[in-house]
Amino acid sequence: METDYLTIRTNDTHELEIKKSRFIADLGRVSTEEEAKAFIAQIIAREPKATHHCWAYLLGDHDDVQRESDNGEPSGTAGVPILTVLQRNHLHNTIAVVTRYFGGIKLGAGGLIRAYSNATSTGIEATGVVKRVRQQALILTVDYANYDRLSPYLTEQNITVLGTDYAAAVTVTIAVDLAAVSATQGAIQNLLSDRLTSRLGDIDYHEVPVEVNASRHVD
Repeated sequence: METDYLTIRTNDTHELEIKKSRFIADLGRVSTEEEAKAFIAQIIAREPKATHHCWAYLLGDHDDVQRESDNGEPSGTAGVPILTVLQRNHLHNTIAVVTRYFGGIKLGAGGLIRAYSNATSTGIEATGVVKRVRQQALILTVDYANYDRLSPYLTEQNITVLGTDYAAAVTVTIAVDLAAVSATQGAIQNLLSDRLTSRLGDIDYHEVPVEVNASRHVD
């Protein structure tokens, strides 16, 4: 991925019971089809007696790869609803496998669509969502007096501190959105009257929690 994107906070499992059927939603991060297939195989091995293992995943900068499977449920009642929930939550590089243990009560096509949708939605809510943001590391070295001015400023501006090294001077590594690097450097230089040294570090992804819209259930 070369852009900022939303994905689940971590791999997780969440279970829902609907009319005596158990629906177990497993959410995972994947970046290749091989990883997605391995994730599905792992769930099948964990739940070998389940009635169905239905799944969907999205991969790529522009969701170039989209796959789904009803795994024996009536066509369009499981895989597509799972995929739709992933899309509706704007998740990328994410897989959802919903395992069903049939409880003896038939749900009908509409009931299955609602069940698989809601199992996926509640799984996402339970797991949490993050925005993976590409940011530049900015490495600042200041004396202790100026660190006492810098530290509260970083807190006030909600700037992420990746690490702080206390030695003869203080070296603070912060993460800054790519578009804000020059402005942030300038603001800190003004704050400290240029009494610091700064250099650019690596560009990497950092994760910011995102609120999940809990209203995205299918009634």
